[in-house]
Amino acid sequence: MASSEQHYILPRPEFDKPTKVLIVISPYYKAIADDLLSGARAELDAAGASHETVEVPGALEIPAAISIAYRQSNFDGFVALGCVVRGETTHYETVCNDSSRAITLLGLEGASIGNGILTVENLLQAEVRANPDKQNKGAGAAAAALHLIALSRKWGRSGREIGFQPEGIQIAGKAEGPTTA
Repeated sequence: MASSEQHYILPRPEFDKPTKVLIVISPYYKAIADDLLSGARAELDAAGASHETVEVPGALEIPAAISIAYRQSNFDGFVALGCVVRGETTHYETVCNDSSRAITLLGLEGASIGNGILTVENLLQAEVRANPDKQNKGAGAAAAALHLIALSRKWGRSGREIGFQPEGIQIAGKAEGPTTA
């Protein structure tokens, strides 16, 4: 049984400047979502990260909301929380695969995302995984986001400019713009 396995947990990263995280959650299964959210918030608080939470209708909307925030806001990272329980149709596979794929693609674009969308066979499995006193997957997703933020900061380029640079702007000690010979 997975709940009895021991796993190594990386030490919590430390940050020398403020860290801001967006939690995007689908409360479709409210009790499960509440447990996931409790675990995620506790982990972010323990790391000293500020956080905001937004709700979306379902798991498929989670990556869309993260994409909007990634493009239009100043969050350092994101925590995706939700639960998909297998039903009688193939909709389960579509929701699991598409939400996971979209989150992975956002991560490959540079977004620091901890994926805490549970994909389970039944609600009992979800309860065990979401419960902060058991598997605490909400905290695990928050920890993953924090580790990716730390890596992003470690490997980030200072002074990297994005977008149009008007003529004559000074960047990293070098004049940019047209030169005359």
